Amino acid sequence: MMRDMQREFDKHPIKIPLEADDQNVSYLAGQGLLSPATTIYNGPVFHGDANGAQLAWGNHTVNQTANRTEQVAPGFEPLAQAVVRTLEQLGGAGLSAEDLEDAGAAGNEVLDEVTKAEPDRGVTRRGLSALKGFLAPVAMGISAGGAEGAQEWAKTAIEQLGTPF
Repeated sequence: MMRDMQREFDKHPIKIPLEADDQNVSYLAGQGLLSPATTIYNGPVFHGDANGAQLAWGNHTVNQTANRTEQVAPGFEPLAQAVVRTLEQLGGAGLSAEDLEDAGAAGNEVLDEVTKAEPDRGVTRRGLSALKGFLAPVAMGISAGGAEGAQEWAKTAIEQLGTPF
C-alpha cells in the first residue's frame, strides 16, 4: 500500500506555496520554488551531538539493545551492587509513581557518582539517604500495596545501602 501511495505521489507531486516574513529567504524568480541552496531531507536529520542515540526508520519491527558499561571507583563496588539490586526490585515496593520516580533518580545519581574517578562522598551519602528515606515506610510496614515480602526486602535493602564505603 505504501509503495502504491509513493508511486502516486511521484506521478503527481504536491506543490505548496511558501511565504516568509523574512526578506532574507530567496526564491527562484516567479517560479515559487526554493533556491538551490535549500536541501530537502527524506529522513531524520541530526544537527549536533547524538552520542548513544539509537534510530530505527522505515522498519516494521525493531529490536534494539544498548549495553553501557562503566567502571565503578575502587572501594565503591559493594555499594554500587546494592544500589543496582535495590533499583531492580523497587517496582514491587508499593511506592507511588512519583516516589518511585524520585527514588529511581536518587539511586541513579549515586550510580553516576560512583563511576567517576573520584566520587564525591557527600553526593553519594545524600543520594543513599534519599533512597533509604523512600524505603523506610515500606520497611516499617506503614506503606501498603507492596508485593508480598516487600517489607522484609526493604529492611534488607536499607541495611545493604547503609554499609560504609
